[in-house]
Amino acid sequence: MKNSILVTGGAGFIGANFVIDWLAQSDATVINLDCLTYAGNMENLASLSNDARHIFVKGSITDSALLQELLATHQPCAVVNFAAESHVDRSIHSPEDFIQTNIVGTFRLLECARQYWLGLADDDKAAFRFLHVSTDEVYGSLKKRRPCL
Repeated sequence: MKNSILVTGGAGFIGANFVIDWLAQSDATVINLDCLTYAGNMENLASLSNDARHIFVKGSITDSALLQELLATHQPCAVVNFAAESHVDRSIHSPEDFIQTNIVGTFRLLECARQYWLGLADDDKAAFRFLHVSTDEVYGSLKKRRPCL
């Protein structure tokens, strides 16, 4: 594994702030995959325009071939998934987008990461991380005073 991470949905508000913060605290390269829909905005990443450690790729987590290529080429030690359709109003007007990204895309990303992980050496397998970050539209709302776990 190389000193890199794959971040999906990294041009959205939360993802971009994660990428910027990560690069401020680490020497690792960030491969930033985003399809730049309504939530993705390259202006969120403007401060990284001259940072060679930030590699932006326009694409979707539904594209297994692209995911496999990025994992094989960059050999990340982690995948951090921010890619998701959110905003309940959008789910009512366009439910297929939610199914494609939040279900099919997440499945494809998990499967590609699993296949990549299977090919790693034992020490690299133990060190590899997959983090799925999302919103209440995906996980559901917490009730008041209910612990997170």
